[in-house]
Amino acid sequence: MPSLTFSSQHLPGVTVIAAAGEVDTPTAHLLDDYISRTRRHQGEHIVLDLSEVPYLDDSALRILLQTHVLAHRNGAGLHLAELQPGPAHLLRVTEVEGLLNVHSSVEQAIRAALQAAQPSPVGGAS
Repeated sequence: MPSLTFSSQHLPGVTVIAAAGEVDTPTAHLLDDYISRTRRHQGEHIVLDLSEVPYLDDSALRILLQTHVLAHRNGAGLHLAELQPGPAHLLRVTEVEGLLNVHSSVEQAIRAALQAAQPSPVGGAS
């Protein structure tokens, strides 16, 4: 059975999760469990580093969409970074690429998540 490993880092308002391995029917629940255990609160943005994930199947896509919806409901977002060709193709053919926040680098995803996590200025001073 292929292994799936994770690591994480906490930033202000953002949890960065790096996954390594294939995310498919036998392992998708591990991703879901790790995301749930690692986030400090529901309104925290998530950056998911997929640079070491060569394969996602429909069960993994379902986890990503559920995570996106839950984050959005709580005023946060899911940011996917560095998709390999297989996962990128899955997002394109299922037409969810535009729905999810996809970034070419982890750094870009972190910047976007940190910016989104900043409170909006009150009063709109210029």
